[in-house]
Amino acid sequence: MTAHATPGAGNSLRGWYRHRNPLRVMVNYAVILVCRVSPSLRLKRWLLRRLGVTVGERVAWGLESTPDVFWPDLITVEDDAVIGYDATLLCHEFLVDEYRTGTVVVGEGAMVGAGAIVLPGVRVGEGARVAANSLVTEDVPPGATVAGVPAEVVSHEDDGDRQTA
Repeated sequence: MTAHATPGAGNSLRGWYRHRNPLRVMVNYAVILVCRVSPSLRLKRWLLRRLGVTVGERVAWGLESTPDVFWPDLITVEDDAVIGYDATLLCHEFLVDEYRTGTVVVGEGAMVGAGAIVLPGVRVGEGARVAANSLVTEDVPPGATVAGVPAEVVSHEDDGDRQTA
């Protein structure tokens, strides 16, 4: 995660247009709106790649899922991953005195459940699972299942045997 100081009075969101081109953000927003309502996974993958999202093969983006509108180019979703209904992948945080950016990586075969939010700087490991409505603030180990607000490991798969944490 990278912190960026924001000079002057007011919070960091107040001057967002100094950090990202407003026209680019509007185009990103419009394309993401189309992706949110389109049932076509092929169209979603194609459009998101045009925005700079790194999208692997056979990735499934659920309806209403939302990649970061300001920094979509910081998102990587690897092969066979699933981003569930209404899940959000954020690569930025506007705070009072600074804003932060960080990559979000969803590993191969991982799943982000419906309504889950993944914060900047987080990697969801290969084959990991994020339960519905969870808030992911830290990396998720490969093969782990996390749940809650904030998300915590609730189980882990090792060598095909399901182990409870």
